[in-house]
Amino acid sequence: MSRSLKKGPYIDQRLFEKVTKQKGSSDRSPIRTWARASQIPPEFVGHRIAVHNGRKHIELLITEGMVGHRLGEFAPTRTFRTHGKVTKKVISAT
Repeated sequence: MSRSLKKGPYIDQRLFEKVTKQKGSSDRSPIRTWARASQIPPEFVGHRIAVHNGRKHIELLITEGMVGHRLGEFAPTRTFRTHGKVTKKVISAT
């Protein structure tokens, strides 16, 4: 279910304040965050944000194509190993 249009998109206030503060300075270090549910507004474009995936921070460079999506979509929490291995059945010649 999507969020109400009356409320607007969910953007983490502390993260938004950090990005606007960094926009005024020349510092371009990644901003670490745990707010995976926060949506990406147009003001974040061009900034580096390190999103926590439960184990470590995944560094992202925000582009225009990411606007409107959530931060957690770009930091996967599960590592895909492989599907089951196919083994050949040996038929005995008895």
